[in-house]
Amino acid sequence: KNLRNELKKIDCFIGNKKKIDINDLIKLTNLSENHSINKIVDMSLAKDTKQSLRALNENIFSADDIIIIIRSYLIKSKRLLKLTTELERNKNIDQVISASKPPIFWKDKDVVKKQLKIWNKESTIALIQNINEVELQLKKNAGSSLNILQNFIIEQSLKPNT
Repeated sequence: KNLRNELKKIDCFIGNKKKIDINDLIKLTNLSENHSINKIVDMSLAKDTKQSLRALNENIFSADDIIIIIRSYLIKSKRLLKLTTELERNKNIDQVISASKPPIFWKDKDVVKKQLKIWNKESTIALIQNINEVELQLKKNAGSSLNILQNFIIEQSLKPNT
Protein backbone atom coordinates (compact mmCIF):
# COMPACT_ATOMS: atom_id res chain seq x y z
CA LYS A 1 0.00 0.00 0.00
CA ASN A 2 2.79 2.41 0.91
CA LEU A 3 4.70 1.55 -2.25
CA ARG A 4 1.61 2.18 -4.41
CA ASN A 5 1.12 5.56 -2.74
CA GLU A 6 4.76 6.47 -3.37
CA LEU A 7 4.48 5.45 -7.03
CA LYS A 8 1.30 7.50 -7.42
CA LYS A 9 3.10 10.54 -5.96
CA ILE A 10 5.93 10.11 -8.46
CA ASP A 11 3.49 9.61 -11.34
CA CYS A 12 1.55 12.76 -10.43
CA PHE A 13 4.72 14.77 -10.01
CA ILE A 14 6.19 13.72 -13.34
CA GLY A 15 3.11 14.59 -15.36
CA ASN A 16 4.39 15.30 -18.88
CA LYS A 17 8.06 15.50 -17.87
CA LYS A 18 10.44 12.95 -19.31
CA LYS A 19 13.00 13.23 -16.50
CA ILE A 20 12.84 13.43 -12.75
CA ASP A 21 15.64 14.82 -10.61
CA ILE A 22 17.01 12.54 -7.86
CA ASN A 23 16.49 15.29 -5.26
CA ASP A 24 12.82 15.53 -6.20
CA LEU A 25 12.52 11.77 -5.91
CA ILE A 26 14.09 11.77 -2.46
CA LYS A 27 11.74 14.53 -1.28
CA LEU A 28 8.71 12.74 -2.68
CA THR A 29 9.53 9.32 -1.27
CA ASN A 30 10.73 10.20 2.21
CA LEU A 31 8.15 7.72 3.47
CA SER A 32 5.48 8.50 6.01
CA GLU A 33 7.38 10.82 8.32
CA ASN A 34 10.84 12.10 8.98
CA HIS A 35 11.65 11.30 12.59
CA SER A 36 13.76 13.75 14.48
CA ILE A 37 17.18 12.76 15.73
CA ASN A 38 16.05 13.33 19.29
CA LYS A 39 13.14 10.94 18.84
CA ILE A 40 15.42 8.23 17.46
CA VAL A 41 17.79 8.57 20.41
CA ASP A 42 14.97 8.77 22.97
CA MET A 43 13.19 5.68 21.61
CA SER A 44 16.41 3.69 21.64
CA LEU A 45 17.27 4.76 25.21
CA ALA A 46 13.71 3.87 26.24
CA LYS A 47 14.26 0.39 24.75
CA ASP A 48 11.36 0.91 22.34
CA THR A 49 12.69 -1.39 19.62
CA LYS A 50 9.64 -1.12 17.36
CA GLN A 51 9.74 2.70 17.25
CA SER A 52 13.54 2.72 16.92
CA LEU A 53 13.42 0.41 13.91
CA ARG A 54 10.57 2.35 12.34
CA ALA A 55 12.43 5.64 12.73
CA LEU A 56 15.61 4.17 11.27
CA ASN A 57 13.78 2.68 8.30
CA GLU A 58 11.83 5.83 7.52
CA ASN A 59 14.77 8.21 7.40
CA ILE A 60 17.49 8.91 4.90
CA PHE A 61 20.60 9.94 6.82
CA SER A 62 23.48 12.00 5.50
CA ALA A 63 27.07 11.71 6.75
CA ASP A 64 26.48 14.81 8.89
CA ASP A 65 23.37 13.28 10.43
CA ILE A 66 25.34 10.24 11.57
CA ILE A 67 27.73 12.35 13.64
CA ILE A 68 24.87 14.48 14.97
CA ILE A 69 22.99 11.33 16.06
CA ILE A 70 25.94 9.82 17.93
CA ARG A 71 26.72 13.16 19.59
CA SER A 72 23.04 13.51 20.57
CA TYR A 73 23.23 10.01 22.00
CA LEU A 74 26.24 11.07 24.07
CA ILE A 75 24.57 14.26 25.33
CA LYS A 76 21.36 12.45 26.30
CA SER A 77 23.35 9.66 27.95
CA LYS A 78 25.33 12.14 30.03
CA ARG A 79 22.06 13.75 31.13
CA LEU A 80 20.75 10.28 31.95
CA LEU A 81 23.89 9.58 34.02
CA LYS A 82 23.33 12.78 35.99
CA LEU A 83 19.70 11.83 36.57
CA THR A 84 20.47 8.23 37.58
CA THR A 85 23.11 9.48 40.01
CA GLU A 86 20.58 11.85 41.54
CA LEU A 87 17.97 9.06 41.61
CA GLU A 88 20.29 6.98 43.80
CA ARG A 89 20.16 9.77 46.41
CA ASN A 90 16.53 10.78 45.97
CA LYS A 91 14.35 7.77 45.20
CA ASN A 92 11.47 9.85 43.78
CA ILE A 93 11.66 9.89 39.95
CA ASP A 94 9.23 12.79 39.60
CA GLN A 95 11.27 14.97 41.97
CA VAL A 96 14.51 14.11 40.18
CA ILE A 97 12.99 15.04 36.81
CA SER A 98 11.44 18.25 38.15
CA ALA A 99 14.69 19.36 39.81
CA SER A 100 16.79 18.66 36.72
CA LYS A 101 19.00 21.47 35.43
CA PRO A 102 18.54 22.35 32.64
CA PRO A 103 14.82 21.65 32.99
CA ILE A 104 13.32 18.76 31.05
CA PHE A 105 10.62 19.93 28.64
CA TRP A 106 7.15 18.72 29.63
CA LYS A 107 6.76 16.67 26.44
CA ASP A 108 9.96 14.74 27.23
CA LYS A 109 9.18 13.94 30.87
CA ASP A 110 7.39 10.65 30.17
CA VAL A 111 10.16 9.25 27.99
CA VAL A 112 12.84 10.38 30.48
CA LYS A 113 10.87 8.71 33.26
CA LYS A 114 10.75 5.49 31.24
CA GLN A 115 14.52 5.74 30.61
CA LEU A 116 15.20 6.24 34.33
CA LYS A 117 13.25 3.08 35.11
CA ILE A 118 15.41 1.13 32.63
CA TRP A 119 18.89 2.56 33.16
CA ASN A 120 21.00 2.66 36.32
CA LYS A 121 24.25 4.49 36.99
CA GLU A 122 26.54 1.58 36.08
CA SER A 123 24.75 0.69 32.85
CA THR A 124 24.72 4.35 31.82
CA ILE A 125 28.48 4.64 32.39
CA ALA A 126 28.97 1.53 30.23
CA LEU A 127 26.72 3.08 27.57
CA ILE A 128 28.77 6.28 27.49
CA GLN A 129 31.97 4.26 27.06
CA ASN A 130 30.31 2.30 24.25
CA ILE A 131 29.16 5.51 22.55
CA ASN A 132 32.72 6.84 22.59
CA GLU A 133 33.99 3.62 20.97
CA VAL A 134 31.25 3.74 18.33
CA GLU A 135 32.00 7.38 17.56
CA LEU A 136 35.64 6.47 16.97
CA GLN A 137 34.56 3.61 14.65
CA LEU A 138 32.27 5.99 12.76
CA LYS A 139 35.10 8.43 12.17
CA LYS A 140 37.54 5.70 11.12
CA ASN A 141 35.09 3.91 8.81
CA ALA A 142 33.19 6.66 7.03
CA GLY A 143 32.09 4.30 4.24
CA SER A 144 30.19 1.99 6.58
CA SER A 145 29.27 4.56 9.23
CA LEU A 146 25.52 4.29 8.60
CA ASN A 147 25.59 0.53 9.18
CA ILE A 148 27.71 0.94 12.32
CA LEU A 149 25.30 3.54 13.70
CA GLN A 150 22.17 1.55 12.86
CA ASN A 151 23.64 -1.58 14.46
CA PHE A 152 24.49 0.40 17.59
CA ILE A 153 20.99 1.91 17.87
CA ILE A 154 19.29 -1.44 17.34
CA GLU A 155 21.65 -3.14 19.78
CA GLN A 156 20.92 -0.52 22.45
CA SER A 157 17.16 -0.77 22.00
CA LEU A 158 17.29 -4.58 22.28
CA LYS A 159 20.01 -5.14 24.89
CA PRO A 160 18.80 -5.63 28.45
CA ASN A 161 20.60 -3.62 31.10
CA THR A 162 22.40 -5.55 33.78
